[in-house]
Amino acid sequence: MQIQDIRCPGCGNPQALHNTKCEYCGRPIIISTFTSVADMPMPMLNKYVRSYGETLAANPNLSKVHFSIGMCYLKLKIYDKALASFERAFEENFDDSEAYFYAAICVLGGKKAFLNLRPEIDKAEQYINAALSIEPKAIYHYLLAYIKYDYYSRKFFKTTPDYNACLASAKEVGLSPRDVGQLYMILNVEKPSCL
Repeated sequence: MQIQDIRCPGCGNPQALHNTKCEYCGRPIIISTFTSVADMPMPMLNKYVRSYGETLAANPNLSKVHFSIGMCYLKLKIYDKALASFERAFEENFDDSEAYFYAAICVLGGKKAFLNLRPEIDKAEQYINAALSIEPKAIYHYLLAYIKYDYYSRKFFKTTPDYNACLASAKEVGLSPRDVGQLYMILNVEKPSCL
């Protein structure tokens, strides 16, 4: 049996799970974008994590709540816990491309792709390719371009497609400079000059 209601993590009032904002305090109920948590103060973020934990204790199969708690951990740069949450989110809802995308970011662990080992790179690519197979967003192509450049090209490894092809695909789909800036903030690395 799936619960239909959730408590607002901000004020504690009951809300329908499909509501995006609380009817009482106006805060987001379910966090669906990193922008929602980017400027959230730590005490409020802690409130959200605690509230989501209570919701998941009552019903552990809510993919939206796993995704939301993953975003909170990602904001805190706790990549391993965020990864576990995103993986749980796409186990419950396998066609959520964003969960795969953020899981790929978490696999890199806040380090440059260049500094990761090959198994992490392979796993990140697997998650990005899964996201692309569900929904070919420009930022997904761009993340793949970043990995192809920073890991493969900088180490002089051959890869197909190369980073230039992935970057061209991202631009073709409509790459946003704002999304690129936010990606590097989440990755916790500097943007390479060639990208």
